[in-house]
Amino acid sequence: MGAKVVGKRATKPAEKQYPRERVPAILETLQEQWGHAVCELDYDNAYQLTVATILSAQSTDKLVNKVTPELFARFPTPAALAQADLAEVEMLVRSTGFYRNKAKNIVKMAQQVVADFGGEIPRTMKEMLTLAGVARKTANVVLGTAYGIASGVVVDTHVKRLSNRLGLSAESSPVKVERDLMELIPQESWIDFAHQLIWHGRRVCDAKKPDCENCVLAPVCPSVGL
Repeated sequence: MGAKVVGKRATKPAEKQYPRERVPAILETLQEQWGHAVCELDYDNAYQLTVATILSAQSTDKLVNKVTPELFARFPTPAALAQADLAEVEMLVRSTGFYRNKAKNIVKMAQQVVADFGGEIPRTMKEMLTLAGVARKTANVVLGTAYGIASGVVVDTHVKRLSNRLGLSAESSPVKVERDLMELIPQESWIDFAHQLIWHGRRVCDAKKPDCENCVLAPVCPSVGL
């Protein structure tokens, strides 16, 4: 049901190309290939994962994982981070980029968690979205990965790119891509699907040079060869 292939190139996929019929095969293939996929940010609890995810914006998990051990050793709890000297936090997270804004957000987030949620990262989307530096992607990462709560689908750059290539969404806005995925993907698969698609995007379906020849999703992908 993918796009018609002419030689080694496929025609451009239609905006909606029978995506629902292909979903079971996509989910099964991802599970077979990347059933072991997990969040690649290092964390011990929901607080650490919230901080790490905020820091990962426009950065890489590997870079964040180099920064967080010292950050969490210095500020092991939301209460500790809430009292932190902003200049010290900026110094600790500087290498992740946009460090001033990120430092301000994680300190403010910790203050809100202490003041509004008894020092515990909240467990609902509505409450998560009240925290500084937290939008739907971060909230979905924390709720799904730390708490096992499927409130939505994590849509990062990899999930957005692969959702477009697989014909699951023609949208460019992460919020709209997530809406399409939540409609197509069974809720019980939301958490694993995002992890697996991120792993596939990092290891196979590169932004500039997707490895279509060695891609297990090629048989159900309308963008093969594009």
